Amino acid sequence: MIKLTAQQRHELNAPEPVAIDPQTNETYVLVRQSVYERLKSLLALDDYDPDEAVADINEIMAQDDANDPLLESYQHYGRRG
Repeated sequence: MIKLTAQQRHELNAPEPVAIDPQTNETYVLVRQSVYERLKSLLALDDYDPDEAVADINEIMAQDDANDPLLESYQHYGRRG
């Protein structure tokens, strides 16, 4: 763990505090641990089930199709007869 100096603590008051590694020039965005934990839980995929989203996707697609005046022409595109 790194203990902050007074200057570093002052830098944390910036809206998006960053740290630069002088050896690699890599830039890091610094966030409070509470914010990090929230982001981590939002991005976690361990309990993600794509099947849960299917109903929502189908509903949105049905609404989009219902409002598409050209849908019928798409469905017949390239068919002969």
